[in-house]
Amino acid sequence: MMKICVVGTGYVGLVSGTGLASVGHEVACVDVDAAKVERINRGEPPIHEEGLEALLKANVGRRLRATTSLASAMENADVALVCVGTPFDGKLIDLSYVLQVAREIGQVLKDQAAAAKAAGKQPHYCVVTVKSTVVPGTTDTVVREAIEEVSGLKAGKDFGLGMNPEFLAEGVAVKDFQDPDRIVVGGIDERSTEQLARMYATFEQKGVPVVRTTPRTAEMIKYTSNSFMATMISFSNEIARICDGIGGLDAAEVFKGLHLMKHLIYRDADNNLKKAGATSFLWAGCGFGGSCFPKDVKAITAHAQHRGVDTPMLDAVLSTNKTQPGQMLRLLKEQLGDSLAGRRVTVLGVAFKPGTDDVRESPALPVIADLVKAGAKVTAHDPIAVETGRKALADYGVPADAVSFAPSLDAALASAEAVLLVTSWPEYKAVPELQSKAGRSAVPLVDGRRYLARESLPAYSGIGLSLGR
Repeated sequence: MMKICVVGTGYVGLVSGTGLASVGHEVACVDVDAAKVERINRGEPPIHEEGLEALLKANVGRRLRATTSLASAMENADVALVCVGTPFDGKLIDLSYVLQVAREIGQVLKDQAAAAKAAGKQPHYCVVTVKSTVVPGTTDTVVREAIEEVSGLKAGKDFGLGMNPEFLAEGVAVKDFQDPDRIVVGGIDERSTEQLARMYATFEQKGVPVVRTTPRTAEMIKYTSNSFMATMISFSNEIARICDGIGGLDAAEVFKGLHLMKHLIYRDADNNLKKAGATSFLWAGCGFGGSCFPKDVKAITAHAQHRGVDTPMLDAVLSTNKTQPGQMLRLLKEQLGDSLAGRRVTVLGVAFKPGTDDVRESPALPVIADLVKAGAKVTAHDPIAVETGRKALADYGVPADAVSFAPSLDAALASAEAVLLVTSWPEYKAVPELQSKAGRSAVPLVDGRRYLARESLPAYSGIGLSLGR
């Protein structure tokens, strides 16, 4: 059992902290928001994440607690995980939160060292670890310098320093933590690296690969992973555009054939054919969103260009993604005509993906904004992302009275002249049946995720499908 301090209780911090507590560590989560701390200590997660509430309730008050006091959380801590935001401003990632925490940790380390000296004891050795996504070269330079400057101590001698990237997908973050494909720990020296690896000993014992490397390489692994997945998505959407442009093709059928290539399939212990997880990114859609893919690809390309390295392929990934939501309106106009003024259009899904209320960079935002600009009467529906959706649309410049949120799926469909499916929530599988029972089967539906069967509705159209050409 180790003592872990987790600074920041967002998606990464709270899921990681709760997950580490569930495998036997003593965890203290730190946040400046006292109300959020109180909620966590009551077993109420301040974010929506499948399985998190049950896991939190099982551990809070036992192996997990939340506090506003960094000094309290770091008392005898073996590892301090920095899990705060790193926004991207279009040119550089914003390290202000990371550096603020680094300085505060430096002050705590200084105070601890002074107290230990006064008591004639050796200070407890803590590995300060960046878990936030930062560009390569951040942990071993600016973070290290900030801690050393405030504390007067030396990394590698008085405290450890490392980088431990997260690979948690929103909506399935708890599952991803409990069943990881790999764990990456990058320390400035062997002691730092091995202390970080010990935090994940239970996973390594179960056969999970643990990559031991440098902080800089650990940082780059994170960006490479997200850039790879984003590239597969934009590649798929470009193939879908080609299918649509040629005509007589269905991108969904093309990708089903692609998924059977030997590099994307395997056989399980019972000799059953299984698809590799990568196939979920090789599918036509209206673009990727969220807090990671857009930000991380932009950040690593900007960082590369700052170092004099051109990134034409990743630039194209971003360009394709930026224009992909526009395919939805093009398909809608093929159904309703060029003028959308006064037409009643329902948008299904505001969250960037199912299983979360996160709407950051969601394709639904530009889709709805373009509909409003075109004069359409827009109704939106999402099982969870209602309040976050309202706020994001306001920030996007959409007037509050221009979009109404329906209280139920049936209400959202009731008076629609056309339906746009943007997020593949499981609830939306019922749309064809609901439309059929209500005598609305002829209402055009544009499937932005190729989620429904194309034969499920007579007026179905979708990304990468242009059989009429």
